[in-house]
Order: sequence, then structure tokens, then C-alpha cells
Amino acid sequence: MTQTLRNIIPIIKANWIGQNDVAVIDAISIDSRSLQNGENTLFFAISGPNNDGHSYIEELIEKGVKHFVVTHIPEKVSGKANFLVVENTLEALQKFASYYRSLFDFPIIGITGSNGKTIIKEWLNFLLSPDYNIIRSPKSYNSQVGVPLSILGINEKHNLGIFEAGISTMNEMEKLQKIIRPTIGILSNIGSAHDEGFPSVAEKIKEKLKLFTSVNVLILNKNKTINAFVNQKIKTFSWCSDDKSADVYITKKNTGDLTELQVTYKEDTFPIVIPFQDQASVENAIHCMMVMLYFGYNHKVIQTRMAQLYPVEMRLKVKNGIYNCTIIDDSYSSDFQSLKIALDFLEHQKQHKKKTLILSDIFQSGLNNEELYSQVSQLIISNKISRVIGIGETISQYKSKFINSVTFKNVVEFAQSFDRLNFENETILVKGARDFHFEEIVSMLEEKTHETVLEINLNAVSHNLNFFKSKLAPKTKMMVMVKAFGYGNGGFEIAKLLEHHKVDYLGVAFADEGISLKNAGITVPIMVMNPETTSFPAIIQHHLEPEIYSIKGLKAFLKIAEQKKLKNFPIHLKIDTGMHRLGFEEEHLAELISILKDNETVQIKSVLSHMATSDDLKHDAFAQSQIALFEKLSTQLLSALKIKPIRHILNTSGISNYPDAQYDMVRLGIGLYGISNDEEEQKYLENVGTLKSVISQIRTIDQGESVGYGRRFIAEKETKIATIPIGYADGIRRSWGNGLGYVVINNKPAKIVGSICMDMLMVDVTNIDCKEGNAVIVFGENPSVNHIAKQLNTIPYEILTGISQRVKRVFFRE
Repeated sequence: MTQTLRNIIPIIKANWIGQNDVAVIDAISIDSRSLQNGENTLFFAISGPNNDGHSYIEELIEKGVKHFVVTHIPEKVSGKANFLVVENTLEALQKFASYYRSLFDFPIIGITGSNGKTIIKEWLNFLLSPDYNIIRSPKSYNSQVGVPLSILGINEKHNLGIFEAGISTMNEMEKLQKIIRPTIGILSNIGSAHDEGFPSVAEKIKEKLKLFTSVNVLILNKNKTINAFVNQKIKTFSWCSDDKSADVYITKKNTGDLTELQVTYKEDTFPIVIPFQDQASVENAIHCMMVMLYFGYNHKVIQTRMAQLYPVEMRLKVKNGIYNCTIIDDSYSSDFQSLKIALDFLEHQKQHKKKTLILSDIFQSGLNNEELYSQVSQLIISNKISRVIGIGETISQYKSKFINSVTFKNVVEFAQSFDRLNFENETILVKGARDFHFEEIVSMLEEKTHETVLEINLNAVSHNLNFFKSKLAPKTKMMVMVKAFGYGNGGFEIAKLLEHHKVDYLGVAFADEGISLKNAGITVPIMVMNPETTSFPAIIQHHLEPEIYSIKGLKAFLKIAEQKKLKNFPIHLKIDTGMHRLGFEEEHLAELISILKDNETVQIKSVLSHMATSDDLKHDAFAQSQIALFEKLSTQLLSALKIKPIRHILNTSGISNYPDAQYDMVRLGIGLYGISNDEEEQKYLENVGTLKSVISQIRTIDQGESVGYGRRFIAEKETKIATIPIGYADGIRRSWGNGLGYVVINNKPAKIVGSICMDMLMVDVTNIDCKEGNAVIVFGENPSVNHIAKQLNTIPYEILTGISQRVKRVFFRE
């Protein structure tokens, strides 16, 4: 994409204020944190409920960005850049994308529905790429922002587009239709996702169908409910398994792990075998086959390619690697647009100064190889990659374009040289096309642990953070608690994501937690909530900020600070308003003021307290008394010392239940991890952690035989037992066994039988179709942490923080 500002100004109806309207633009950005922003980037300062892009303009100018689309020019940056002033920056982005789409005239496939959009898109890309140069939405870029950014990736060499459109409420699809302008439509499965955003299912269907107002053909599963809403003027190409009047009639038969489809089309009947049995995958595959039929592919080509369909991995995963490395696994796709996204993710999640990229040949860029690898080289330079390992015949030819690089023709050559590549203390992005089998590279690099993993959904963390941010006044700051290994979810990775979201403070319980984060490169201010006096020197050394809660502690800290000749070192004062755990009480205030008056060794960054009953409105009177006492004592302190520090008293439940007590900052804890004690609020939070394992062994026992220690389970009939490699040493409470708890296998609950062992538990799978190696959900959506805690008469904190660190954490982003 190459445009000048002069061309863009009338398209987005902007008022230009600047010095150079002929400046060349070759990149569009909405992310201030991307290292790919440069002097030819046009930055759209989009304002949302939780962030305002205008806040980052000064920082971006310092990094070399010169061109901005804004609703207003912040006073500090007036005259320092080119500004295109519009009424709404998101609408401006959409207008520009719509204009850009109009410059190209080739088939565009638009996909919408509740489920399956990304899988259909990726499978179509696989099935059609031998014959077309395809541009498609990277990852799941299907939103009001994602769609325009996807469209702006088109170039002159592309001759087929495949784009997703996702909506969550009314009056959104019309905007996406104007941007995508599909010529071929696919309506995938209509399910319950985002039902809350629509008055009824009927309105939801009508809204989704707005994507197809101008298509040449709409491909869909023939269904009376859907057909009632389809405009009769739109040509449809339908399929069905129970209505022979559909254009394509399909019958299905399962054979082993495969599904055989008998396809009847234009009086011909032919078989297609696909390597899946689940209904969702079969439906997604049929939609793809329908596109191939519409494009006129012969039966043999369709049969051959459909048989090669594969599970789609839609997530970027962060894993622990060998020799203190961190692995970012994106080993199933290699295209230019998704490489940009993966490099941004690498920067957000890097745990080491050294960054390595393992990259395969890149396909379907729409560029010639010389131009493509020149642009890849620029991406790598802007993202400050330390070394590049290229794998593939083509990338090997362009090795000279990469600084500190080594290339191999294939994974076999790489494996032969593995030991001399010396992987150690680095973050490694593994980014390769599926044909290169980069999962073998990930396996070589990954730290070897047992098959139980806690998967952490970083998208859900971001969602939950933004949910609670939406409850805050615009100027209220946010501290997020990452103590206790991020409530069991992983400390650094969560902290890095929070830093990416520009939270104001992180909170840890003890100094060693904060030191680990600082050593790993976290730069957000970190408050140590429960510092021991022996840790004060280390706190000072690592620039942590201690909470001071007693006269004794204050004097001890001041003594060390004075010895080190510190000036204005940040500290935080804790007031006890009724929790009676830690903090200065009212009777201590005079002495506290006396000690701190005119003291320049320390600076009081905040004054805080902690509520004891914010989660239980039965104790509202007590909570209100705490807030009132905090107001009284903190005001007295601020007045006497003539200071204006941050004040904060609210925790997660306080944010929701006592919004009038936000003061200057709030402290978000377990809510970030998708846990609320309020059933209504819980509906709006997303599950963050899913504890998974596998079936190690299956056996059948006879009536009267027992399972586990103490023979606490005796079979009343012939019973099929599966053993799962997770036990109380991994954090599963023994009391969750003996028929109380369950795991989920193939979407069915399997009751835990007998006592949970140190490293294993056993479940009854008599009525479940499963085999050794199948995945097991220990907790996640079902059973939820809330449910387990309730059954065990405890709290969700104890379940989450109890998961042993020997359980591997895998972080992923959709």
C-alpha cells in the first residue's frame, strides 16, 4: 500500500494541519506499542472505552511517527507533526479501507456466522492456494477494527480475497459490508455466541445477512429458519443432508476417525473423505467443498485436497523452552500479514533481551521474492530481532538480507545442526508454514514436562481487564495484583501483558516476586504489599516500592534509606480501617505525621487501605464505615503533610460494589483471572485458565474390583476406568475425589473414583467414547473454578493458587 496524505485527506473528509501533505504513507497503525511504526506510518488515534490513542501521540512522535488521524490535536504536540482532523477516527479508518478495497476488482469471499469463520477461511486458503494468490484476514481479524486492517493488506498481485466478518451487536455488519464488499458469501453455523447483543435470534440472523447484500452467490446450509430471512433476489448455492431440493445433497457416514460424504450435485454422486468426525468440522469442510464446486473444480481435485484438511491452530502459544528460553509457537502459518502480528506479540511477551526468529519460506504475499524478503528484512530490523534462522529453499536464497542469520533447506538440516545453534536465555518465535512441520522444531526447543498443562488465555485476561476498566472514571488509575505467581496463572507473562496494556501499578506480596519481575524486564512500578524489614535493601536495589504499615517498619526503612542517602524514594502507607491485618491505626497517625513531616528521604506515592467485606453486601454498613474512616484518616494525613498522593481502597469486588469509592486508583485482583463472586458479573468475564491433561491408560474392571488406595471405590458392575496423570502434588485437592469431583472427556463428565493419588487420579469412563491419549479438562469452563471451590467449601483463590509450578503453563492468544 502506497498513498500520499494529499490523496487520503478527501477520502476520510479530514481537515489537514501540518507541513507536508505529499508525504508518502506505506503503513497504517492503531497500536502505539508496535515497533513497526515508522516515518511512513499513518497512525489512527482510535478512542475506545478503555484507551484513547491521542494519549500516545507525543510518545510516537519521539519514536519517529510523523502522521496522525485525530479528532483533536493535543496541546503538547501541536505543530510537531502532520494531523488529519476528523470527527471519528474509527469511521475514518473504515472509510479509508472501503476506498482502498474499491481499487481492486477480483473475487472476494466474505464469511460470517457464529462459529467456524476462521477455520473455513484457513481451509479455503489451503484448498485454493495452489491456483490463486490469496489475501486473507490474519488470525481472527474480523472486528470493526480488524476488518479494515485486513483489507489494507491487499496488493496488486492478489487475485482472490477471503475475509471474516464478526459482529457482537446490532448495526455493525453494514459497516463491514461496505469495507469487504464480498462477491461470494458464506454463512457458517449460527449458534448462541453473542446472543446477548441482539434482541432476538431473528434479529441476529438478519444482521449477519447484511454482509451479503451485493454478493453474486451466497453459500449456506439450507434451513427453513435461515431461508425465511434471505433476500429472494440473492442467488443462493445451498447444501443439505435432509432436503434433496438443496443444490447439493449430502449424506454422511463415519468410518474409523474419518467421515465419508456422498455428494450429489447436478445428477452426479461422488464420495469425499475428510479426516474429521465432529459435526462442526464436517460442516466447515462442506462449506469449503461448496466453494470448490462453485469454482468448477473437478471431483478428483476436490477429493484429493479435502482428504488433506488438518486441525487449524488459531492461537499463538507461549511455552517454556530448554536452557531458560521462552518459545512462541506459531508453527502452522507463514504469511506476511500474520508475521507482523506474531512479531508484535513477540515484543509484548519477550522475556529476554535476545530475540530469535525461526522463519520458513513465506507464501502468498502477492509480492515478488525480492520485494517480499526486503520487506521481511525491514520488519525484522524494526522489531530488533537478534538473529534469524531461515528454513526453506527460497528464504535461503535471500540470506544476505538478514543480519546475523543462518539458513537451512529443511527441518532435517536444522535438526542436524541443532546443538551448535546454542539456544540459551532468549525468546524464540517459531513461525512456519504448515508444510514445513515446524511443530518438530517446537518439540526440540520445548522444555520436557509431563502432559498436564495449564493453558492461559491472554485474550481473556485482556477482556477481563477491559471489563473492569470500563467501570472506572476516566482518570482512575489501575493497579493489578500479580502476587502468588499471578494467582497461579504465571507471574511474568501476565505482568508483561499488563505492561502492554499500560496499567499504572503491579502489586506483589513479597520482595522476591517483585525482584523476579524486575529481573525479567518489567518496567511498570511494582508495589510490595507485605515487605519484611530484611528485604528493604533488596527493595531499594531493585527499585521496588514498599508498602509501609507500622511505625517500626517505617523507622527501619528510613534508617536504611538515610544510610544510602536516598531522596524521595517512593513508599506507600497502609491505613487499617477495620481489616485488622496490617496498617496504621488512628492512634498512630500523630506519630506517623511527626516522623514524615519535612522528611525528604522518602516520597509518599500512595495512601491505601483494604476492605474486609466488599464482596458481601450483607456487611454493607461495615464496608461503608471502612470507606468513611479511610476518607477521614487519609484526609488528615494529606492535610498535615501537605501532599497529594494516590489514594486507593477498592479491590476487585469493591470496584463493582462501591464505585463511589474509587478515589485515585483501584486494585484489581482475582477478577482479572475471570473469577467473580457475583453470578451476574461472572457472565461478563471470560475464563482465563484451563487445566488440561490426557488419558494415560484405560482398563476395564469387573464387579467387586476396586480402584486406588484404601479400596475406596468398589465397582458395582463392569466398569471402564481411565487413569489421568495429575494428582494432589499438582494441586488437585484429595477431597475432590471419591465421587465428588469430575473431569470432562469428549464433552462428557467423568466422575473421579477412589482417592486422588499424588501424581494420578482415576475416572469412570464407562459411558464415554474415548481412548488413551484423549484430552481431559480438569477445570476451565466446565467444571469451573467457582464450582469446584463451592463443592469443596473453599474459595476460588485457593483452587487457582494451589496449582503446582511443576504444571507447565502455556500462554496463548487467539
